[in-house]
Amino acid sequence: MASLQVSRLLLSSSSSCSRPKAAVSIPKLPKFHVSIPKIPVKKQSLSVKEPSFEIKESDPLSLKQKRDFDPIQRARLNAVLEEVMDRIEMHKNIGDQRNNWNSLLLNSVNMITLTAALMAGIAVVNANGGDSVTAVKIASTVLLTSATGFVALMSKIQPSQLAEEQRNATRLFKKLRNEIEMFLRENEEIDEEDVKEAIQRVLGLDKAYPLPLIGTMLEKYPQEFKPATWWPENKRKTPKTDTANGWSQELEMEMKEVAHVVKSRDAEEYEKLGNVALKVNRFLAISGPVLTGVSAVSSVFIGQDSGLAGIVAMTCASLAAIVNTLEHGGQVGMVFEMYRNSAGFFSLLEETMKSTEKRENGQVFETKVALKLGRSLSELRDLAKRSNLSQVKANEFASKLF
Repeated sequence: MASLQVSRLLLSSSSSCSRPKAAVSIPKLPKFHVSIPKIPVKKQSLSVKEPSFEIKESDPLSLKQKRDFDPIQRARLNAVLEEVMDRIEMHKNIGDQRNNWNSLLLNSVNMITLTAALMAGIAVVNANGGDSVTAVKIASTVLLTSATGFVALMSKIQPSQLAEEQRNATRLFKKLRNEIEMFLRENEEIDEEDVKEAIQRVLGLDKAYPLPLIGTMLEKYPQEFKPATWWPENKRKTPKTDTANGWSQELEMEMKEVAHVVKSRDAEEYEKLGNVALKVNRFLAISGPVLTGVSAVSSVFIGQDSGLAGIVAMTCASLAAIVNTLEHGGQVGMVFEMYRNSAGFFSLLEETMKSTEKRENGQVFETKVALKLGRSLSELRDLAKRSNLSQVKANEFASKLF
């Protein structure tokens, strides 16, 4: 039975494989070629361009020159700064040296003068001592003659005044160094005019406080007192009120009143004191060499019949030591230079308040002026109000008289 079933399955599979396949033929359609024109499409990027705020110059060469010259001007200003720092060190060292001159020369001259006076007294006491008295007399004359030369030299150069000049120069050069360093930090673009101004300020300080003694030394005994001038001259402009920079009409009037007070009161006071110091210094500078010279001449005649020569020699030598101590120990030349520099400070302050060139913020400027004058802001404003009120009263009184 099983063999019969297997034979039936084989027959059925062979009969299904031998059946014919029906094929369906579909006619092919003709090909149509349709050409579609390509539309040109620009590729657009999604990048967003940042707006540029650069100011373009019409001439490209000028922009190139500006980019080329800015580093050069900065390098030039740095060179000026290096010279300023070098001058600070030089003036400081020379100031210390000339201060030592004053103390050493004063001590030496006084020792020489007093020793010579003592020897002249010994010669007078032992007038009949023979050769020993002659030797003492000659030694006293030589010492007094040398003391006369040293005193004349000190009166000519005034070491105390020279030292004060170098101290003032050191202080002003330090101030200039700070201003240049601040300007370099705050400004990226440096103009040639800025470099020229810095050079002029350096040369002005060199002229006001020279280093050499021969040829360029300042006159120690001028005919009249003149304030020191160490700043370059500024071109005056017509005053304009700048309200955008902290300036107002009230502040302009306040600065004018303060400048008037500084000129009429402080500057005149320092000028009077400077004239007094100049006269005293001139008197002492003449008296010192004259007294030592008289003492030297008198010591030659010690041992004669009269003892007057010895008395004159000792008295003049003692007075010369006192005069030298007052002049150089009291540093009268330094006092005169201090008054001269203070008067120059008030002149510069007055010129700065009246000038409108390169003016800084009004409130900052007012604070600086108040601190320089040693006052608070309220005291400075009260000073300006009182000055204005006094001028108004003076004008009213003058109008009534005339």
